[in-house]
Amino acid sequence: MTDMLRISIPLTVWIAAFSAVYGLQGIICSDLWRTAGLTTGQGRIALIVLGVAAVALQVAMQVLLRRPRFASPLPWVQRVATILAYVALVATLWSFLPVVSTSLCL
Repeated sequence: MTDMLRISIPLTVWIAAFSAVYGLQGIICSDLWRTAGLTTGQGRIALIVLGVAAVALQVAMQVLLRRPRFASPLPWVQRVATILAYVALVATLWSFLPVVSTSLCL
């Protein structure tokens, strides 16, 4: 694993998950979701499952970055990658908080 990937993957995964969750929310709030015979309750469950999967993926990256196989030989790269992985985990949790705490469609 190159150093650039170690540094960039956690935030890239966060933004991809953010886009997926809020893209799914747009579909849930559209007529397409109701036309398919699905309810907003089922949509909220799908969003929560996707959010939990994103958090689990961020935690898995935390674990992987600490393993010797994926760790950087340069201490400063390892430190930066670990810090950015924590930032991505916090960003993931913060981004998905409105999914479970606010109304789904206005």
